[in-house]
Amino acid sequence: MSTQAKPPAEPRVPLSRARVLAAAIALADEGGIESLTMRKLGQELGVEAMALYRHATNKDDIVDGIVDLVFSEIDLPSLEADWKTAMRHRAISVREVLSRHRWAIGLMESRTNPGPANLRHHDAVLGSLRAAGFDMAMAAHAYSLLDSYIYGFAQTQMNLPFESSEEIAEVAQTMLQPFPVNQFPNLAAFITEHAMKPGYDYGDEFEYGLDVILDGLERAWHPA
Repeated sequence: MSTQAKPPAEPRVPLSRARVLAAAIALADEGGIESLTMRKLGQELGVEAMALYRHATNKDDIVDGIVDLVFSEIDLPSLEADWKTAMRHRAISVREVLSRHRWAIGLMESRTNPGPANLRHHDAVLGSLRAAGFDMAMAAHAYSLLDSYIYGFAQTQMNLPFESSEEIAEVAQTMLQPFPVNQFPNLAAFITEHAMKPGYDYGDEFEYGLDVILDGLERAWHPA
């Protein structure tokens, strides 16, 4: 009687820093940075937590690594485009990437051991501005202003208690119901005449504000 041969076992993928960071960023995306622990990361990879220390010094090292992965997803400003177009495209790319990695908003500029993608990104932004003719002081002003707006908008949008115009009605009713009808007339008008209109999306405000900032920087750089 012949016996059927068992299929060969799939070879085990060896643990590497790249695998560790890929699992870490997936955990953070799913449950926030608080959910990322060495123990849970080891479980996700099917290894003991101690095995991770052959590929990362500690949790801070892993956070540095996944923040660098986030930076690697952001489009670098093109030297082929004019500076406003380059900065606009870069800002939109940052916001899109942060929408995928919401945990990263407060960590992007906090790393004392930044990785190569992090440094490459900052160098490219400054390089784009300087290539356009900005002196270093004006480039610093522009960079600070743009990043304050990008990260601030992303943080605000992330914390809003609604995501669609349909949800705004429920939130507005909960907020205003305890108060007399005419106590906050301007807020009520904003909600009913603007925010509750079909298709309203707070995220649409981003590009309007971004263009105001870019136009303001242009005027500051080339005053009349």
